[in-house]
Amino acid sequence: MSTYVYGIVLAAHPGLPEELAGIGDPPNPVRTVREGDLAAVVSDAPTELRPKRRDLLAHQHVLTEAGASGAVLPLRFGSLSDDDDAVRAALAGQAEHYREQLGRLDGRVEYNVKAVHHEDAVLRLVVNENSEVRTLTEANRAAGGGSYQDKLRLGELVANGVKTREVHDAKAVEAALAPHAEQHSHGPETSGWLVNLSFLLDRAESAAFLNAVEEFRQANPQLDVQATGPLPPYSFVSTERATA
Repeated sequence: MSTYVYGIVLAAHPGLPEELAGIGDPPNPVRTVREGDLAAVVSDAPTELRPKRRDLLAHQHVLTEAGASGAVLPLRFGSLSDDDDAVRAALAGQAEHYREQLGRLDGRVEYNVKAVHHEDAVLRLVVNENSEVRTLTEANRAAGGGSYQDKLRLGELVANGVKTREVHDAKAVEAALAPHAEQHSHGPETSGWLVNLSFLLDRAESAAFLNAVEEFRQANPQLDVQATGPLPPYSFVSTERATA
């Protein structure tokens, strides 16, 4: 049976909660596989591994529990090895790199921040900030809606104004929150969101970071800003040593 790997810890890690359950239906018990001063947090892999919501949440739960009592190097969902011996060989082969990564991420957590415009609010901003949009809007209203060409022109102006505002506000989110984190990275473009950023910070700074998010949210009511965390620092992990 294949071995499913959640993450890597130091062998001196204080340990996992008793009867911690991982992925699978029924959930497979979580254990550690040790090699020298490193250990992998693992379980048996289910016969069919698919990114079901239940298993995605179980994967994250295991890493959250492991990270609560010591540094953990999280692996992405779906990390498999042939068996426990293959896990030990991987730990031995990358031992120096894993130790460096664990030291760098010790005590660190990740927060993911996404933002999207409230449509009505951003349209009001575009109208208020663009005199040409404002003038044409008022002229069309006075003309009972305006001509087809006037409506088309207004639509183009508004669309361009919204795009400009999206760029502006995306940069504003990054500028406001980056000083409150040690590192940040851009995540993949996600449908519907104009911002997808991940921030690495000391766990002790979580409250200050969330306060900064809330202050920015209050100052920018045109944006729906959502912060998720603390998470294992997925976005700041390099699980393989760079090669020349």
